[in-house]
Order: sequence, then C-alpha cells, then structure tokens
Amino acid sequence: MNGNFVYSNPTRLYFGDKSLDFLKDELAKYGRKIMLSYGGGSIKKNGIYDAVMEILKSSGKEVFEDPGVMPNPTVEKLLEGCRIARENDVDFILAVGGGSVVDYAKGVAVSAWYDGDPWEKYYLKMENPANRILPLGCVLTMVGTGSEMNGGSVITNHEQKLKIGHVFGEELYPKFAILNPKYTFSIPKKQMIAGFFDIMSHIMEQYFSGDDDNTSDYIAEGLMRSLIHSSRIAVKNPEDYEARSNIMWIATWALNTLIGKGKPQDWMVHMIGQSIGAFTDATHGMTLSGVSLPYYRVSMKDAPWKFARFAKNVWDVDCAGKSEEKIAEEGLQAMENWMKELGLCLHIAELGVTEEMFEGIAKGTFLINSGYHKFTKDEIVQILKESM
Repeated sequence: MNGNFVYSNPTRLYFGDKSLDFLKDELAKYGRKIMLSYGGGSIKKNGIYDAVMEILKSSGKEVFEDPGVMPNPTVEKLLEGCRIARENDVDFILAVGGGSVVDYAKGVAVSAWYDGDPWEKYYLKMENPANRILPLGCVLTMVGTGSEMNGGSVITNHEQKLKIGHVFGEELYPKFAILNPKYTFSIPKKQMIAGFFDIMSHIMEQYFSGDDDNTSDYIAEGLMRSLIHSSRIAVKNPEDYEARSNIMWIATWALNTLIGKGKPQDWMVHMIGQSIGAFTDATHGMTLSGVSLPYYRVSMKDAPWKFARFAKNVWDVDCAGKSEEKIAEEGLQAMENWMKELGLCLHIAELGVTEEMFEGIAKGTFLINSGYHKFTKDEIVQILKESM
C-alpha cells in the first residue's frame, strides 16, 4: 500500500428504522433557528416531513423552510438559500432528502456568510472558505451520492453550461446523518436504480487506479459484490429491508473517503457525466451509466490486469484457459448484463444528448488524468460518440 495519508471522518451516523429517534438529541447541540431544506415535496407525501417537524417543534426550534431543491441544484437556488439563511441568521441547516439536497445544504452552509460570488470562489476557483460556516445535518431519503458522510457539494450553472463539484474539508461534513432504509422505499424505480449505479461508479472511480497491492481495493471488491447482490433483490422488491439497508450502508462507505486512501483515484467518468448533466439536466446516475462502458473499454487497454482482477473477484468470471484481455472483456460484459438487468441507461441519446453538444460537453469536462488512461478532449468526444 503506497502513499501517506490522514483519515478522519467526523460525521456521526444513526442507522436503522429507529434512527430518527436520535434527531432531538442532536438538535439540542445547536441554536434555536433551523433552516429546513428539502426537495419537491415527496417528504410531505410519505410522512417524513411531519415526523421531522414534530421533532423540531418539540425541541423548541424556530423553523425557516427552504423547499424546492432540485435534483441538480442550481446556482440560482444556492443564492436563494443563502438569502434565507442570512436574513434569518439561522444557526443550523437540516437537509431532508437525497444527495442533491445535502450537496446543496453544504453549498449554502459555506456560502451564506460569504460577501462575494460563491459560484466563482468555491466552484470556479475552488478556493477554501475563510468566512463563517453554518453547521448542518441530514435526514437521508435516497442513497447514491454518499454526501451524508463527506464534504462534497455539486452545483449546476445552466447559463455557463457547467456542473462542478467542490470537495470541501471536514468543516463541511454533516455533523450527523440519520439513515433509515425505510425512507428509501418510496423512491421511484428510475431514481432508485440511478442511485445504485452512482454507488457503483463511486467505487470504480477509486478502484481503477494504482498498481500496488492496496487494502482499499479488497474493500472495494466486497462493496461491489454486495451492491450487485442487493440491487438485484431491490429491483424485484423495493421494500426488501435487508437489501435496501445493505445498499444504504454501501453508498455511505463508497464515498466517505475510506476506500480512496493510498490511491491516486480516477473520477473521469464523473467529470464527463457532470458535464452531460450541465447540458441536459439528466439524472446523475444515468449520465454515469451512459458513458461508463465505452470509457472503461478504453481504460482497460492500459491496465488489463486490473480489469481481469475486477472480472474474477467481482463478477466471478471463469478465467481458465483465457488471456488476461479476454477475462477483462468478459468482466465488462458481465457489468453490462447487470446494467441491462437493472434497466439503466446505456445510451446518452436517451438523456437528450445530441451530436451538436459533443464539443461543449468535452469542453466542460475537467481532465483529471489520474486513472490508467490519460484522456484528451478529442478522446472524450469519441467516448460520447460511442455512448450514443
């Protein structure tokens, strides 16, 4: 295992069907004024809103509601949230929803008391905060992003055709996260399976890098195997508690920074997917599934040994009498079969991508180049063509 690193994760997790019982104890640690951020209103239909509001009121909190957080939070919404937080001098932000709501809450937390343009400072220039930061916590209702236990915040600017994620430090990690698997039961199937692939992509982005014997890769393989198994159950029965609880836990560990330690990491699939999202506003997990197979078939040529390991240890590909390249290809074929089984998007044209967008999407794709293949803008365009 190469490299030197520090691992610390300050987020306190409450997991299980009784996890909301701990919200009152956590709220007692913070001030009276609470900003409640949530999405399009599904939490009012499934009863989560009422349950949370009852706890807030019984805790003596003054609540300032901030509804309407969209699946790909925009810079305009970010500025609206900042205004609500600042005008009411809120003490704490409680995000109730999926990863987009939590991402957004982090953006508000770091931007509310910044006097300049937060989009320019935190997302274009990637600068670190020096101003007051509001504490936040979350009640999770959808899994995929892992935002409940990291410092990542992704914001979209439609005018500039950019979707950018800033990974902040521990100061932006949620102070606590409530994870009740039952809260994920009512998510529509399309969003559910998109979340599943977002999880898978997070793991693969960290797995497909490095050439040393890294403990993190063994953990990643176990997480992927568990996800594949549980996702097949959940697609058939979305209310299978065991499957949904396993998936919720996998999502958290996929991106709480643990399995990336001691590794360079890739993240190019996410860069392409986010740029597609800036042009189409498509569901994030589907933008990832739409480009992953063409992307990894290129990367595979530079590291067939790692993709052969992936085939053997994750997909149980029979390796007897086969070349490393053949095993690697069968692993990606097994992944493609699983993606089709779940009903994931395999063609970005289904997301609204057109050939006229290729150059713009490639231009908006940040080249990280820490994976096995060092991609150019022209190669990104070719990936997009092969993903149609």
